[in-house]
Amino acid sequence: MYLDHFGLYEAPFRITPDTDFFFGGGNRGATLDALIYAITHDEGIVKVSGEVGSGKTMLCRVLMDRLPQTVTIIYLANPSLSREDILFAIAHELRLEIAPDARAAVVLRSLQDHLIKSYGEGRQVVVLIDEAHAMPTETLEEIRLLSNLESNRNKLLQLVLFGQPELNEVLARPNMRQLKERVTHNFSLEPLVRDDIASYLDFRLRAAGYKGPSPFDTKAIKTIAKISQGLTRRVNILADKCLLAAFSSGRHHIGKSELRAAVRDCDFSTATMSSGGSGTATKTRQWATIALAALLGAAVMAWFFDQRPTVLSEQPAVVPPAPSQSIAPQQPIAPPQPTAPMAISSQPIASEPPPTPAATPTAEAPQISPTSASSSQAQKAAPDAQDRASEELGQLTKLSLAAGIRWLEEADNSSWFLQLLASDGTQPDAVEAFLRRAKTVGLDLTKVRVYRAYIKDQTRLGVIYGDYETRSAASSDLKKLPNAIKGARPFPRQVKQLRE
Repeated sequence: MYLDHFGLYEAPFRITPDTDFFFGGGNRGATLDALIYAITHDEGIVKVSGEVGSGKTMLCRVLMDRLPQTVTIIYLANPSLSREDILFAIAHELRLEIAPDARAAVVLRSLQDHLIKSYGEGRQVVVLIDEAHAMPTETLEEIRLLSNLESNRNKLLQLVLFGQPELNEVLARPNMRQLKERVTHNFSLEPLVRDDIASYLDFRLRAAGYKGPSPFDTKAIKTIAKISQGLTRRVNILADKCLLAAFSSGRHHIGKSELRAAVRDCDFSTATMSSGGSGTATKTRQWATIALAALLGAAVMAWFFDQRPTVLSEQPAVVPPAPSQSIAPQQPIAPPQPTAPMAISSQPIASEPPPTPAATPTAEAPQISPTSASSSQAQKAAPDAQDRASEELGQLTKLSLAAGIRWLEEADNSSWFLQLLASDGTQPDAVEAFLRRAKTVGLDLTKVRVYRAYIKDQTRLGVIYGDYETRSAASSDLKKLPNAIKGARPFPRQVKQLRE
């Protein structure tokens, strides 16, 4: 919309990774060079961690472009793979002929034979695993076993794990000690500082064809740095909205009004980063902790006095009876009840129910037991969160999710489908953008479905395609997909694996 206004030939701040817009500042270029060296000269597992939106996927895509031609690259973007799935996925990427009902040991042996052959031909195989922090424990254990594949002198498979800082916590668990010991290189993508953000904005604008003076002055950059907390995805979103606001007002400079409009239009998560956050974020965290402690203290005191009704009733002079001002007993704060993990959401999409009017407290208000109250809240927590998540979904995503729910209710466990995309549930816009792109390139959307899965208390969104009786039929149809869709590295999966 604003391209002609600023003399651009393409959008400079898209959140979809485009390797032509890779920014080497902020230690990104040095990290890329170190990754290439580690992969081509070392034999241990490599780990790359960074906050949501710090540029991990972009770095991964550029790494795939820059690795030598002698390296065979396998990219796995779906963290919900089971330990059997990951073996089949790697075998599929290597174009190995594996029977659909083959056992894991057979697949592993076929992989080893192929890797030995590749090694003999002077080729190296590397597996890039995105969103590794969300992988099931048994799948991570399978990754450790894969790292054991070796010839007499060399490892046959190089593994690179990309994940959020939670990946470090996962590897710190006692049962993950053996996998952690195999990690020989650790890289961390830190948030960009203000000077880096200034260079980043200018670099992206120039890469998109901009030739004038920077529309972002020092004050604008300072505000963007503060609001974005140095995360490149947030920087992109804010910068894009600033340019749009400037276009709407007919200006070529980002002023206070454009900044206010951009910030107001963004709804970034209030969750602070685990590392590298700004001083403001740290203070916010501290005040939030103090406020929460005060709230808990007040609730506990209210509950304590509520448990002594006879003492209060024996002192009418201190607490005079006043029905019109009586207060219903306060409920103690109970720890949340653990809920059973859900594999796939089977609830239809519905609009958020109208809010229940608050009951007016009276002297005859029935006493609610703490146990029943906390249980009721626990039962409502998941649907409420799901309703809120559904509200954030785009129109195509909602329609495809409804289709996915209907299909999963009827599909046979032995049926196959193509996994086109797996995305973090906090990024529904990525799924919507993928579906729009699929529609543009001519993919039959009547065969496209979306599912919602819950893994380790994290919501995942997946895009799947087709319904096949056999794995070979799914693989055959995969070859017919548009090239734009093949770029996401789709692969066949079985319904029973999705339901597990």
